[in-house]
Amino acid sequence: MRDPELTVLLTVYHAIEPAHLGAALDSVRAQTVQPAEVIVVEDGPLSPELTQVLDSTTGLRRFALPENSGAAAASQRGLDEVRTSWVARQDADDISLPDRFERQLDAARALGVDVLGSAMLEFDDDPEHPTALRALPTEHEDIARYARINNPVNNPSLLARTEAIRAVGGYRTVPYQEDYDLMIRLIGAGYRLHNLPEPLVRFRVTPAQFGRRRSRQLTASEWTIQRTLLDAGMISRPRAVANYLARNAYRRLPAPAMNAAYRRLFHR
Repeated sequence: MRDPELTVLLTVYHAIEPAHLGAALDSVRAQTVQPAEVIVVEDGPLSPELTQVLDSTTGLRRFALPENSGAAAASQRGLDEVRTSWVARQDADDISLPDRFERQLDAARALGVDVLGSAMLEFDDDPEHPTALRALPTEHEDIARYARINNPVNNPSLLARTEAIRAVGGYRTVPYQEDYDLMIRLIGAGYRLHNLPEPLVRFRVTPAQFGRRRSRQLTASEWTIQRTLLDAGMISRPRAVANYLARNAYRRLPAPAMNAAYRRLFHR
């Protein structure tokens, strides 16, 4: 079954493992509800192995950026090409469960929401052996409160109305926090968000993800996030300063303490 109102958007860059990309694309092809289109944005030159995976996958609309421009530019390039009412994000190294799109579309339409995420099953090497459940608040009011301190939607599970994302300006360059920045602006503009409590995505956890939490780019982008929260009327200036200090202090914790804090924030 194909839904004519759904597009899947995936971005890929040179550091993705070809086998992981293949598994991600296979999980889209295995969906009980197929999208009208699958858009892939190649964020800069890819290895021959990655290119071969894409070349061997039929039915993709592909767009290539001449150089690695980052998640925001690649995501926006893909969003510009979406021609359907709904867009679902698919990470290049994660796996969507077979009924993900069907369940999300049914729920979003029944609930009348503009953005719908879900819980995720985290795994290290084997997607069939998850290590944790990553879950976030489900109801809009709780999601809006949680957004004051952290991204309230698991981006690899994102389904959203295309026009809602465009109406708030699309993806902006906020290194490693583009998705959080977008969710804040959607909430501030009055769009309704919901998270399903059941996991619909298998999320690959890598050491690089924890390494990025210590990057200078991420530290620098933190104030942009706090300004976005301020502009949306979601927090006060003293709260913005407190958030900035607390979130950057978290990133300077020793690895064991950081991992423990991560589990407390996200794992259920």
